[in-house]
Amino acid sequence: MSIAARTTAVGLGGEGAAGAPSVPHQISELAEKRIIVGYGFWIFLLSDIIMFSAFFAAYAVLVNETAGGPGGRDLFHLDIVAFETTFLLLSSFACGVATIGARARRDTMYYGAMAVTAFFGAAFLFLEIREFLGMIAIGAGPQRSAFLSAFFTLVGCHGVHVTLGLMWLLTMMAQVFAKGYRPDILRRLLCFALFWHTLDIIWVAIFTVVYLLGVVL
Repeated sequence: MSIAARTTAVGLGGEGAAGAPSVPHQISELAEKRIIVGYGFWIFLLSDIIMFSAFFAAYAVLVNETAGGPGGRDLFHLDIVAFETTFLLLSSFACGVATIGARARRDTMYYGAMAVTAFFGAAFLFLEIREFLGMIAIGAGPQRSAFLSAFFTLVGCHGVHVTLGLMWLLTMMAQVFAKGYRPDILRRLLCFALFWHTLDIIWVAIFTVVYLLGVVL
């Protein structure tokens, strides 16, 4: 086959002389990979939501099973929880700004917003751990009653997710620093942002169902 014929074959989707895959075939593989990764990540998020739904259901069933011990009205401090909620909401806003900065290839905006996200996320975790330690110190640990077991499981699982999210955040900062704003890096950053916003939504549900109703009812 002549050079011209080989070139035409490659342009039409055939193979070159060395048997290399055609350019349209490579583009198709990349598109399929994006679709698979996208579906996989949405399945992960949905499975996480289903898991938290089960924890919410367990908490709703066990909320009054205090075994004669303290209940939510005795243990919860809405002023502290309000600070936790504010910190997490601000971190979610900063995460959105970081995503915009990455799309615009603006380093200052991206790194600054990611640092703010990490700061508020860490502040949220600090207050949550302080709350847990304070409850355990007065004998209201997860082994005290079914209510407290359900509470620590639900809220603690969310805290573990925030911790993993902070580790993911630092990883994304390092990847952008090392590899730049490549399309695959931007896709990973979008997945991280969706994960972080999902944690924010779950916390709003926790704040309402666990803390507000726990104090009012």
